[in-house]
Amino acid sequence: MDCVFRVENDNVAVSPFASGPWNPGMQHGGAPASLAVWVAENVPAAGPMRVARLTLDLLRPVPVAPLRIRSEILREGKKIQLVAVHLEANGVEVARASVLKVRAGGPEFAAIERADALDVAPPEQGAERRAPERSAQSFGAGATLRTVKGEFGQPGPAAIWFRYDRTLVEGHVNSPAMRAAAIADFSNGISSELDFSRWIFINADLSVSLSRNPEGEWILLDAQTWLGNDGGGIAAARLADRKGYFGRAVQNLVVEKR
Repeated sequence: MDCVFRVENDNVAVSPFASGPWNPGMQHGGAPASLAVWVAENVPAAGPMRVARLTLDLLRPVPVAPLRIRSEILREGKKIQLVAVHLEANGVEVARASVLKVRAGGPEFAAIERADALDVAPPEQGAERRAPERSAQSFGAGATLRTVKGEFGQPGPAAIWFRYDRTLVEGHVNSPAMRAAAIADFSNGISSELDFSRWIFINADLSVSLSRNPEGEWILLDAQTWLGNDGGGIAAARLADRKGYFGRAVQNLVVEKR
């Protein structure tokens, strides 16, 4: 497989390209996040809709191993649809997502678009990087990075453009919302306040809200981490494309010494 997932009916084959930085047998959070969005986008709706919000709870480590998908419609309407997505490994639920879809309107809404203008350099002015993953067969290795503020692997806030180059679900084009979900889960990694060699700061969840679909190949993640004094913290990010900011992402972190 030269993709992250292969889906046949409710069964998901998982490639090593899903693996994350903490353990080669555990998926990067961006992998199940993008898969949940794909599932929700393929649930028939009353009319044209787009993903407005993803909330992903990582109930257990999601293994780099076969998964089973279950989905259900929690709310069906002409203006919104709420889809629950369940990912199971060996009969045990390992991740659960709630995906809110909203009606995609027509051109009459274009004139009222409001967003913060881009306040960092565009991707072509950034320094090209690769995510510091353990292996070329990992989720992060599928992304090209252009750093415009801070640095991946260095403490402190950072703003980094991401282009996700690898196919997420075999036979399907990566949708804008899938790419946003995949990239949003890098927030804690690019804005770490701790030494990666001494500390673990895994996110237990991921919430992403989108005012519109991102446009173009590049998505900016402008992220910062705040740590508490009891082993917890949050990482939050603004998401942008060349037009400006279109989304927000938040992760709750569990912090431990290695």
